[in-house]
Amino acid sequence: MPRALLIVAALVLGTSVASAQESLVVLTGSTSGVYYPLGNALSAIVTKSIPRTRATVQVTQGSVENLRLLNDSDGEIAFTLGDALSDAWKGNPEAGFKAPLNKLRGVAAIYRNYVQLVASATSGVRSLEDLKGKRVSVGPRQSGTELNARAVLGAAGISYADLGRVDYLPFGQSAKMIERGELDATLQSAGLGVDSIRQLSSGTSVSIVPIPAAVVARIGNPVYVPAAIPARTYEGQTEDVPTASVANFLVTREGVSGDMVYALTKALFGNLGQLVDTHPAAKGIRIEDALTGMPLPLHPGAERYYREAGILK
Repeated sequence: MPRALLIVAALVLGTSVASAQESLVVLTGSTSGVYYPLGNALSAIVTKSIPRTRATVQVTQGSVENLRLLNDSDGEIAFTLGDALSDAWKGNPEAGFKAPLNKLRGVAAIYRNYVQLVASATSGVRSLEDLKGKRVSVGPRQSGTELNARAVLGAAGISYADLGRVDYLPFGQSAKMIERGELDATLQSAGLGVDSIRQLSSGTSVSIVPIPAAVVARIGNPVYVPAAIPARTYEGQTEDVPTASVANFLVTREGVSGDMVYALTKALFGNLGQLVDTHPAAKGIRIEDALTGMPLPLHPGAERYYREAGILK
């Protein structure tokens, strides 16, 4: 074959191979949270494990934005808190979902978020009641963290109007403002050992404010369960601190192929060690719990994997 024809054939073949590559966008959260590093690890696992697939990570404001983007086909896989996911599936306007997001499909329940309320030592905040009149960051507007903040404060009989100032800031920025004395407290819903609080506590004297089990019970939503932030999770924390926990989920949507979701789910549970190496929150991911509390239908690809793994009969 003449050299010119060989070059043309190679170009055509290269174009064909490139066009066969699938792209997968992973919707995460802010860079100072837990979704982002775990999303990067999942992206690397998918790219390595699934032939002709390139996964990339998108930074977002978290659960609510992720679910809207996913339902609009602006992504293929997303991290989300369980209460936001339930609200999205049902269509809860108060949570930012004017209509049910019925294209969403479940992949797995993963680790649990812990509602972590942190205050500067100088603020005098030692209880939920002490937040009244204080400057508090509750996470980006309509993020999963902010939904958690509304639920916890409401159960404690506290409204945003009772606070001295409400800021809607990402985790890292909230921590920096506490360091500078520009903020009294921040509520962050994340896995244990979240970088923003870990770094804050290493250089600033803070208190982890308890959220009593009685307050958790008054939330009235079964996705919230009493839990504890173990002693020594953060610098200067000498005792367990009671709080609320909420399950996180990985979700996808209609239109993502069954083969892709099957392969992704298999890759997720086949590489848990890599996720744990990325962030300790991933220690809470267990295949035995993958379907616990799932508030929407599974994607057929995930269902196929769980049947194969013996989780579904």
